[in-house]
Amino acid sequence: MEINAVALSGELAAIEPLRHTPAGIPLLNFKLAHKSRQVEAGYKRQVECEMNGVAMGEVAVEMSRFGAGQQVRLDGFLNRKNRMSAQLILHVTQAQLLKENDYAETIIQGQG
Repeated sequence: MEINAVALSGELAAIEPLRHTPAGIPLLNFKLAHKSRQVEAGYKRQVECEMNGVAMGEVAVEMSRFGAGQQVRLDGFLNRKNRMSAQLILHVTQAQLLKENDYAETIIQGQG
């Protein structure tokens, strides 16, 4: 069974301007800062991490309207940054802009 699925929420720490691939596909790079408490082996643990990410197509266009500092929930998958790198990057297939009370304001879903 092949599973590669990620759901991660956090703050958009950085978001680059929308650009396009040579084939004309919209592309957006960003950095997500995540903070939470998780339970591991029965113990509560403080978790903090930053994840680089990329969105393409319709999701990239919609995310380009988001701003740094906004809270989001992102769904997607992990892949290497490029074929020569071991660094992982989050590829977003669905993005939700969260309001301060943590419910979704907007859902943007990629086609696929």
